[in-house]
Amino acid sequence: MTKNSTFYFLAIPIFAMMLFTACHQEDKKGNEVDHVTYGTTTMLADESLFPVVDDEYEIFANNYKNAKINLVYKPQQDLLKLFLDDSIQVAIMARKLTKEEAKFYEDRHVVIRSTKFAIDGIALITGQSSNDSTITVETLKAALSGKALQNKTFVFDNPKSSTVEYLMNLSGVKTFPKNIYALESNKEVIKYIIKHPEAIGIVSVAWLKRPTPDIEQDVEKVKEIAIKQPDGTFQKPTQSNLKLGNYALTRDLYLINCQGRAGLGTGFASFLAGELGQRIILKSGLAPDSLPSRQIKIRN
Repeated sequence: MTKNSTFYFLAIPIFAMMLFTACHQEDKKGNEVDHVTYGTTTMLADESLFPVVDDEYEIFANNYKNAKINLVYKPQQDLLKLFLDDSIQVAIMARKLTKEEAKFYEDRHVVIRSTKFAIDGIALITGQSSNDSTITVETLKAALSGKALQNKTFVFDNPKSSTVEYLMNLSGVKTFPKNIYALESNKEVIKYIIKHPEAIGIVSVAWLKRPTPDIEQDVEKVKEIAIKQPDGTFQKPTQSNLKLGNYALTRDLYLINCQGRAGLGTGFASFLAGELGQRIILKSGLAPDSLPSRQIKIRN
């Protein structure tokens, strides 16, 4: 055997071992470490955002066959408990972390990377036969604090949801009056409104624009209530109104990555903010953070 052939004979298994090691790195606990486009990890997601997050992950998984993300959907309060005890380091939420929440990771010298990828909204819905079709933000705030519309029933998705936090911040209250109460999910709110068409439901716009197949027909049986804007017009949460800020009850969607390294959190965030991810948002009926480019072919 020549000197060169001996070199190649040894180099091949060494290279294979290096490749295997790179693909199967483990952390201090013996768990396999995920990378940007492959591996396995778990992420949290606000359950009120299920329709759009599920769409995004389905396409992501089809494009990256070696990447598996176990998405755990929770109402916001439960999500934050898991996120802030270092159980799961990536979360998809309808807001950024507060200063108090961010301190948990900052104290551990972990860089928090927040990637905005869409604009959602809070929609008010009622039955098709209801006379309610418009409302002002001032009236909504007064109703949430028990000073108006006390004879009207309001229902929202879950007592621990991001919707509740949004409404409490909007109205400045910590508890709602007795005519405003929680069910279990956005689906239940939509079904409740069908049975009680004079009530007002409060849901994420995502569930109206991209309903799951089991409630597509139910969504067609409710109507959105237009909200008065500063310019005096009444607007519904259309895609263009969400994007242009012409709807009063909007909220930004973020992937918050506290992995502290380049893992699948980085890869999924890049996908969401990239052209394909933004096209999925556009198709969903929500507003993308950045408008995907359009390619125009000119024929001679």
